[in-house]
Amino acid sequence: MKIWEKALGPEHPDVTTGLSSLAELFRLQGRYAEAEPLYTRSLTIVEKTLGREHPSVVLNLNNLAGNY
Repeated sequence: MKIWEKALGPEHPDVTTGLSSLAELFRLQGRYAEAEPLYTRSLTIVEKTLGREHPSVVLNLNNLAGNY
């Protein structure tokens, strides 16, 4: 993920793939508190770069809800 951030920039939509994957791993391990900020950051990036109406926003919201 750090490599993607360095190569693409910290707010590039592709960075959200790494954030979501790591968050999902934490969620599956029961590490909900560690997963939440990653899901939230991913959602923020998607909303900012792709817009609130983009389908990826729904996916990110669903992931965050699953974590709760």
